[in-house]
Amino acid sequence: MSEGPGLFSDFGQKAKDLLNKDYATDQKFSISSSSYTGVALTSNLVNKGGLSAGDVAAQYKHKKAAVNVKLDTESNVLTTFTVTDLLPSSKAVASFKLPEYNSGKFEVQYFHEHAALSTAVGLNKSPAVDFSATIGTPSIAFGAEASYMTSSGEFTKYNAGVNLTKPDSNASVILADKGDSLRFSYVHYLNQLNGGAVISEIMRKFSTNENTLTVGCSYLVDQGTVVKAKLNNHGNLGALVQHEFRPKSFITVSGAFDTKALEKTPKFGLALSLKP
Repeated sequence: MSEGPGLFSDFGQKAKDLLNKDYATDQKFSISSSSYTGVALTSNLVNKGGLSAGDVAAQYKHKKAAVNVKLDTESNVLTTFTVTDLLPSSKAVASFKLPEYNSGKFEVQYFHEHAALSTAVGLNKSPAVDFSATIGTPSIAFGAEASYMTSSGEFTKYNAGVNLTKPDSNASVILADKGDSLRFSYVHYLNQLNGGAVISEIMRKFSTNENTLTVGCSYLVDQGTVVKAKLNNHGNLGALVQHEFRPKSFITVSGAFDTKALEKTPKFGLALSLKP
């Protein structure tokens, strides 16, 4: 793949991951394994609000192709085929979900030194068409995305933004929701945090005149332990501790607390991920 600006969906993704990834208020158990034939198996079990759900996923890779199949406890089967470099610097992804026969989608991604394009089309009679494009370099990129419904002849989504990347920081500004919201995010990695980071995100909703400011940080206690915390202006506080007790096996304890409603019981989550 060409080293270029990346897809529009990558804009602000580093801040999203640091502020949202691994935060949970449920209990989750996951175990993964792989064989010499190239098949990888993953089983997940989640307990949320007293209700349990789970899934089993299998992945097979061969050269530049991969097949993923996931079966969940509601009898849904999701199958995804991915082929890389079928054409130079391209990726093709086809997916469908059973028994939802109209859920199929075909996507083509193309990467260039100064541009990246993505087009996805639903595999049904009146498909939605998603398109995104970025231009620039790995350091600075401008991009936009849109979704068009062929059944109504209307655009259901159009967003635009800019993404700035440096070795120790990342910033993005995205105008979303058909121009109704603006999101600014910034991540800065600090040696003082042992490679951890400080994060800030500001979201402005023009139609409701609402602002949301979220700040967070991550701190690497040692090579296998990370601590994360976040707080927004609505008083929602979240924190987690994640420890890698063996290679690629993690235990994560997280919590959420409303500082403006002290009478409410804090929520806690526990996740255990094993890879023998």
